[in-house]
Amino acid sequence: MKSIDRLLGCLNKDAPLKEVIVGAFQTAVALDSEPPRCGLSSSLTTDHHHDHTHPSVSNAGNLLQTTARGLADGLHSSSWLEASIGMAALNALLDVDEDDCAEVNAREIILERGADRRVAIVGHFPFVDRVRREARESWVLELNPCPSDEPADRAGDIIPKADVVALSGTTLINHTFDELMKLCRPDAYVLLLGASTPLTPLLFECGVDAVCGTVVSDIEGALRAIRQGASYRQIPGRRALTMIKD
Repeated sequence: MKSIDRLLGCLNKDAPLKEVIVGAFQTAVALDSEPPRCGLSSSLTTDHHHDHTHPSVSNAGNLLQTTARGLADGLHSSSWLEASIGMAALNALLDVDEDDCAEVNAREIILERGADRRVAIVGHFPFVDRVRREARESWVLELNPCPSDEPADRAGDIIPKADVVALSGTTLINHTFDELMKLCRPDAYVLLLGASTPLTPLLFECGVDAVCGTVVSDIEGALRAIRQGASYRQIPGRRALTMIKD
């Protein structure tokens, strides 16, 4: 079963929508529920959807007429922006058991596990320079690589070499997660991290060892910031939580 189908299959509730915001860097879906809920995702775009015949969001302007579960099905979309909205909706609907989580930053796990080992990171995170200093060997794979990064299409050469693999949650949005997981060695330590990452132990069944995601406590503050173009670090009231496989 594909990881997206597994994640959507775990949803046992639905809720009406309060707000859907697609910001420059982050997407948020807020539910009209009690208690209030809000899910985040990175805002991913693809050039081939930026035209009049293939809009990035097919029902833009009318999204509130559906439900959160209906939006979550957008994870299947070939439009990355539509899938970003789907991921935010899924994250809003997930029942996160915070007792099963620790307030541990993914960076610290990667540095601890990756010290003097080979580390592959899919996505250019702010901490990659520190990882490069402390790992024996490291690679950063990116669709739009910086000069020191590797192009994403080198994943098949690089990931099988890595002792520690850190995958961005956006790999679920652009539908590369399953193929990247197949490249990981059975003995590799695998993390899924970033704002898009769904905080669910179901990902352990997919081979992930640490799931590093986000919950939002200040929903109004988060929505206001995202409307104004906030990056992930600028969003107030967000908490980074991690689930670690036993």
